[in-house]
Amino acid sequence: MELTFLGTSAGTPTRARNVTGLALQHGGPRHWYLVDCGEGTQHQLLRTRLSVMQLQAIFVTHVHGDHTFGLPGLLSSASMNGRTTPLPIIGPPQLRNFLEITLASTDSRLGFELQFINAEADDFHWQDDAVGVTSIPLSHRVPCRAFRFDELRVERKLLTSKLEADGVPAGPEWGRIQKGEDVTLPDGRYIASKDYTEIPRPPRRVVIAGDNDTPELLAGACREAHLLVHEATYTRNVAERVGPWPQHSSAEQVALFAQAIGLPHLVLTHFSSRYQFQAGRGPVIDELAGEASAFYDGNLVLARDFMQLRLNRDLSLEALDA
Repeated sequence: MELTFLGTSAGTPTRARNVTGLALQHGGPRHWYLVDCGEGTQHQLLRTRLSVMQLQAIFVTHVHGDHTFGLPGLLSSASMNGRTTPLPIIGPPQLRNFLEITLASTDSRLGFELQFINAEADDFHWQDDAVGVTSIPLSHRVPCRAFRFDELRVERKLLTSKLEADGVPAGPEWGRIQKGEDVTLPDGRYIASKDYTEIPRPPRRVVIAGDNDTPELLAGACREAHLLVHEATYTRNVAERVGPWPQHSSAEQVALFAQAIGLPHLVLTHFSSRYQFQAGRGPVIDELAGEASAFYDGNLVLARDFMQLRLNRDLSLEALDA
């Protein structure tokens, strides 16, 4: 599973950071999903190897503009570039009105179907051949969700010595058994794949959260997760000055939560535009890193635009060259 951060700023962009957008790749090099689509996301994508032609689905955590204003432009460009494959849009129900009115008001017609799916439905679950996705309600000024991506296809290890001991001859049946298929041999014996294979590792699980002032709401979703991507809009002292109205988390809040549940990897993003990379008049992003690392001793990463991370099969987290 690979993550590409297309925007790491909260509310408004900065010279170095766009507003929220995150690409998740899994199921092949051209198989990817978009989580949130702030203004300018399609411009950010032009600086990556990702193409809207291979985009499998768009997940939107909530309706705020820094997570949605890039959608009309991205969809229109996809149509003008020749996309015809239907595209699932998974998020709050208001998205349908927003997109239909915006596209109609600008005389924009898409050459592909938008499949609107309500992520706030009680029975929400979505999957394709690569991942299964569930949603978790969060605490924000508007209804907001986190999405957990569970890997579906985990390679099986073939127990060749057991097959040989039971007199199952090597051949095409071995390959089918390894893929999880049950087979009937020419001599009539029924061979169950589960009896002759094992799954050597757990499926990878990634939680990508929207805006949220109560990280503890993710306790159940993160209990078996290997990576959490969560906003850290402020440091604690700034959060206290701003007050509770924005309903965002501080780096300290998220770090304390991740430490309490023993989360292996924590990636922080969605930093207030007041935080800069270089010291100057305002606070710097290193302050967020320092605050989080004081409370969390797992693998901590502060995202930057165009940062690429890979959650490997051995559950290690690797930074890739952009």
